Amino acid sequence: MRLLIIGTLNGHITEAARIAKAKGLSVSHVETIGPAISFLRQGGADVIFIDVTLDIWTFVKSIRDERINTPVIACGIGHETKLAVQAIRAGAQEYLPLPPDTDLIAAVLGSVSTNEAPLVYQDPVMAKVVKLAEQIASSDASVLITGESGTGKEVMAHFIHEKSKRSQSSFISVNCAAIPENLLESELFGHEKGAFTGALARRIGKFEEADGGTLLLDEITEMHPRLQAKLLRAIQEREIDRVGGTKPVRVNIRLLATSNRNMMQAVKEGTFREDLYFRLNVVAIEIPPLRERKNDLVILAKHFVKKYSEVNGLDSKELNQEACNKLLVQTWRGNVRELENVIHRAVLLCESNIIAGCDIHLPQFDVSADISPAHTQLSNPAVDKNVEGVGRTVAEVERDLIINTLTHCSGNRTHAATILGISIRTLRNKIRQYRDEGIKVPDGQLDQAS
Repeated sequence: MRLLIIGTLNGHITEAARIAKAKGLSVSHVETIGPAISFLRQGGADVIFIDVTLDIWTFVKSIRDERINTPVIACGIGHETKLAVQAIRAGAQEYLPLPPDTDLIAAVLGSVSTNEAPLVYQDPVMAKVVKLAEQIASSDASVLITGESGTGKEVMAHFIHEKSKRSQSSFISVNCAAIPENLLESELFGHEKGAFTGALARRIGKFEEADGGTLLLDEITEMHPRLQAKLLRAIQEREIDRVGGTKPVRVNIRLLATSNRNMMQAVKEGTFREDLYFRLNVVAIEIPPLRERKNDLVILAKHFVKKYSEVNGLDSKELNQEACNKLLVQTWRGNVRELENVIHRAVLLCESNIIAGCDIHLPQFDVSADISPAHTQLSNPAVDKNVEGVGRTVAEVERDLIINTLTHCSGNRTHAATILGISIRTLRNKIRQYRDEGIKVPDGQLDQAS
C-alpha cells in the first residue's frame, strides 16, 4: 500500500510516516499541493495524508476534476475542531489528530485500505484451490477468481501475485464497482492533457501503473459494457489508449479479475461480453464458501484474534472451546469477512484475555434496507435486550444500537463502525441525522470531524 504525505505540521507527519512504514506501507512525501498533484498524475498513491492547514478544498477538487480517486485523510495537531470540520466538508474522508497514535493510524488506514491479508487455511477443500493457484501462478495467463462475497477473492489475487515471477513488481487493484463509469475509464487507461474539462496534464492510469506487474480488476462484472469493449482490446493487443490520446501505449501486465456473480448468467443476460469472459477465463479459480470448509473456521478465527489484538494495542487473547464451538455452528452467510468482523468485535469487547462463547456476538437481525446497501447485519450486546423487545421500529432499534456502541467506544467512530460492521461514512451520516433530529450523540476522539 502506498501512502503520500503532503505538508509538514512541525515534524509530526514525519512520525506518522515512521509508523506507516513500520506497518509495511511505502511512503512518499511532498510539502505542497502542486508537487502532490504532479506525483498523483504519475500514478503514485493508494491513500493521502494532508496537512489540515493546506487548501484541502482546492486539492480535493483538483484531483477529482482530473478523475483521481485516492482517499484523502486530513491531519492536524490535536483536536482542531474548526479545521477538522472544514476538511471533511472539503472532501477529506477522515480527520487524523496528531501527534499520531499507532492504533488510530492503523484503524484509519484499515478503513481505506484494500485487503492484503495472508492466505490462512487448513481445510482440504481449500488446499485444492491453493494448489491450483500455485500451479498457475508462475504463468502470465489471465485468471478469473470467483466466489461469494467475503470468501477472500482479493486475498487469493495477492497470493497469486506473490507466487508469480512478477512478485517484485507492482500489484495494482481497481474496484470496478466502487468507481462511477465516467471516472473508471480514466482510472484504468489514464488521460491526456485537455481530454476533458479539468484534465490539466497527462495522467497515468492503472494499466500503466501496473506495467511489468499485476493488475487486479475487482468485481469486473460491474463494469459498463462500453468499457468492456475497450478492456477486451487492451487484453488482446497488450496496449491501451489514454482518454483523449492519439497514440496507443504498450503495456506488459498480468491480468487478474474477480466476481461474486454467476458470470455465465451475466453473459446470457447481455450485461457481460462473452468474448471478454473467455479472454479472462484462461484459468478459473472458484473459492468455496466458508460453510463448505469448516476446518478453516478456527484457524482463521485465531488469526483474526491475534491480528486485532495487535492492531488495537491489546494484550494477547485466546479463544476458548466454547467460543470455537459457537463459531462452528454458524452458517456464515458473509463468509470470511463476516467471521473477521465478529472476531474483531469480540477482541474489542472481551474484558479478559480469554474470549468465551458469551463474547461472540453473532448477527441477530437485519436492518439492511435502512442502513446499508451491502445488507449489513448489526449486533451488539449492549442493546440485545432492545432487539428482543416488541413494539419498536427498526429505525429506533438501529438508533439505540449505534448510540450505545458509540458510548461503549467513548465516541471513537472508527472503532464503533468496525463493531457495527458498517463504513465510517455511513456512521457519520447517521450521527448527522440524529443530531439534526435533536438526539444527543456521544462526543469522542474523531467526533468533531462529523
